[in-house]
Amino acid sequence: MHNITRRSFIISAVTAGAAFGLKGPLEIFGSAAHAQGGNPLGVPQALAEQGFAKFKVGSIEVIQVYDGHWEKAHDPNFVRNASLDDTKAALKKGGLTDAFVPVPFTITVVRMGGRTIMFDSSTGGQLAPTAGRLVAKNLAAAGVQPSDISTIVVTHYHADHIWGLMAKETNAQLYPNAEIIVPEAEHKHWTAPELVEKVPEGARGNVRRIQATLPSWKNLKSAAPGTEVTSGVRSIATYGHTPGHTSYVVSSGSDSLIVGGDVTNIQALNLANPGWHLVFDAIPALAEENRRKIFDQVIADKSIITGYHWGLPGAGTIQKDGSGYALVPVSV
Repeated sequence: MHNITRRSFIISAVTAGAAFGLKGPLEIFGSAAHAQGGNPLGVPQALAEQGFAKFKVGSIEVIQVYDGHWEKAHDPNFVRNASLDDTKAALKKGGLTDAFVPVPFTITVVRMGGRTIMFDSSTGGQLAPTAGRLVAKNLAAAGVQPSDISTIVVTHYHADHIWGLMAKETNAQLYPNAEIIVPEAEHKHWTAPELVEKVPEGARGNVRRIQATLPSWKNLKSAAPGTEVTSGVRSIATYGHTPGHTSYVVSSGSDSLIVGGDVTNIQALNLANPGWHLVFDAIPALAEENRRKIFDQVIADKSIITGYHWGLPGAGTIQKDGSGYALVPVSV
């Protein structure tokens, strides 16, 4: 197993921490570009207005719920091994705006065996001014009430994935009756007491918040990689984006759905260019290795995979596209 060092985690926190580790300036999640109007995310207009998409995998009902998006200002260091011009060209090739990097947040919910399972929890309306729609509107519009959710399965501990678990001012649990399942390696790294002092100030907000909440929650369970974390859901170690980033296989007979989390950011960037190393990846080479590995497996198995930053419908099959990969969206 790859040796995840404290140094590599700290290096990633310098860059990702300012965005996801807060207390940093929240304005990086907003942009004057929002005033340009239009649909910079390339999401079909009907789906954008509806706020969710539904499809079936075997007997599993899959619901993709849109929480909103972040209009990330351009940064020449955003992709470690590609230029700003390369990034803008990739966005345009993907049919997106190149005025900023449009990063959507899309949560996967599945209904199976009488249970409602949610993967990750959204921004909680606590990050980008253009996000926070999951609980405010779109979850209910999709026919799901927060009280319906029996299990929440977490891919990793970046703020846009876990802050929807807790109230903004009090940190009170928003899903106190749900079982919360987290990756064992991820939990171990973020809850290490010495971590706060080892990361830059800009990365400490999320670390402090994690350590003030998750370890004391009685309904939280950590799960080892490669195990069945709840009936019908098995974890896959896709480390690299964070030290313990984990994806999941949801199975129904011979059919399977892969919940990919942040194996990539938006499709136009490191799905189309799997060798691109974004600043959010803690261990870039490992992130790339696992990205390629999981996509090759999805192609071989003809599975459907979801991506947290893939907009709507935010799921589909994968095919090779030159030196990269392309998403073939599901029909909804």
